[in-house]
Amino acid sequence: MRPQTRKIPEALPTKNYKESPFSKLRSTVFRKKPAIQEIVREPTAGGIIFRMSKDQKDIEILLIQDSKNRWTIPKGHIEPGENAKQTAIREIGEETGLHRIAVLCWLGKINFKYRRVDKLVLMTTQIYLVRSLDNHEVAHKEKWMNGIRWFNFADALDAIEYEDIEKLMLIAKKKIRSGDFK
Repeated sequence: MRPQTRKIPEALPTKNYKESPFSKLRSTVFRKKPAIQEIVREPTAGGIIFRMSKDQKDIEILLIQDSKNRWTIPKGHIEPGENAKQTAIREIGEETGLHRIAVLCWLGKINFKYRRVDKLVLMTTQIYLVRSLDNHEVAHKEKWMNGIRWFNFADALDAIEYEDIEKLMLIAKKKIRSGDFK
């Protein structure tokens, strides 16, 4: 049996390049990000929307699919003059088309950060438990979304992209089952 030899690909020709292929790769891989110039706080709010299944045995959760195909809950930025609860109601209406809803209680808040070019964005999202009051009201997605759908609770837990929202969904389920909306 012949020993296996590892083949090394031939180098790309370097003519017509201003720099070697290796230096191009190195500059791409080790590209420096611009320094953080500003820290921005972005308060947001949204809701975990639920309804009972037709047979009243299961909880259904409404999720939206963002432009990157991640399933999440409707949420958005708090506008001047709004409080978090008002924002959650507005964003749910805008992003889902549902207007016959009731905010039952506050579930918690999620803090996360991300980089936007030379800014560090600190985002805080206030999450409410929201009941859909009309099972016949049809949810409609906004143009930027890839989808909107009611999931049974177990499937919603599997689909949700963010662990912090998943944890709040479990708290929501407990509150729904117990009827304790404090």
